[in-house]
Amino acid sequence: MSTAGGSNPEYVIARVRARRSALFGDEEYRKLVRMGPAEIARFMEESEYENEVNALGSRFSGVDLIEFALNQNLAKQFNDILDWAGGRLYDLIARYLRKFDAWNIKTIIRGIYSDTPRNEVEADLIRAGEFDDKLISRLLDASELEEIVDLLSGTIFGDGLEAAYEDYEEVGVLVPLENAVDRAFYEQLLEGLVVGEEAKQYREFLEAEIDFRNARNALRIARSGADLDPVDYFIEGGTLFRASEIAALATSPDELVSKIRDSRYGDRLSSALSDLEEADSLIGFERALDAALLEYGDSLGHVYPLSVTPIVSYILAKEREVDNIRAIARGREAGLDPDAIEEELVIL
Repeated sequence: MSTAGGSNPEYVIARVRARRSALFGDEEYRKLVRMGPAEIARFMEESEYENEVNALGSRFSGVDLIEFALNQNLAKQFNDILDWAGGRLYDLIARYLRKFDAWNIKTIIRGIYSDTPRNEVEADLIRAGEFDDKLISRLLDASELEEIVDLLSGTIFGDGLEAAYEDYEEVGVLVPLENAVDRAFYEQLLEGLVVGEEAKQYREFLEAEIDFRNARNALRIARSGADLDPVDYFIEGGTLFRASEIAALATSPDELVSKIRDSRYGDRLSSALSDLEEADSLIGFERALDAALLEYGDSLGHVYPLSVTPIVSYILAKEREVDNIRAIARGREAGLDPDAIEEELVIL
């Protein structure tokens, strides 16, 4: 990746806002949840996904076609942003897009752990980070978790995964490995980030993302039944939680929501926090956290519109669109009721 040229936030943000306006909204989702997979693919063919659906239509059909088209479009959208960006702006965006390297690692790890067929794992990968196709193919070919650790030696994830593998062998759950991936990603995001006026809101957004990741991780650990201390898996860099209090909050979602409501996030997250309070399951709580982060990113983008924050906010919103369409397609294939599927979506 190159960072030649000067930063050009006005141009990139204008292009990103045009893309954002094309994202699906409530009306499109209401139509999609009442369609079968073939109808969803045809609907996508008349949208921003036209090129991908047409290119893949001769090789795939149904949910497979939808998923591969979604992931190809997602990667293209983000690679377009990198093509538009220059200088320091490029570097900030490229660093953030490594989240898809982290996503792909965790997806492959989960696939090996659950003995999921290779083709199903590959369908969930998003090739928008820095890993090239050769490395991704080698990761997909691995049959043991230790192979993954070896293959990633020398990447930003290598040292953390190597240290976490011993913990994984002791407890037999993926939390240590997944946490090591998340920690490596956030550490490289914050490393060397100079907080000038143009990056102040971006730093705030990253702190929020880490805070919400810590909340999610603590809740998952508390409900995993494994002999794990949430304090050991705390990710530094947020502002809302101290490591020493995260274990207690993990066992009391009401107190966790109160902590968020009384923080600097509270005023900007009124509707999202109501959803958090009403969530009656871990999955529902996690969806509400996703919505809260989306809402917070949008609010910061309006505070300083020429920072990288509006671009990152679009990246999150595009991810959610892809996740929503995938959830609809899989739900319809499984015969779920449209109203039940709608409850699974993250929509602002």
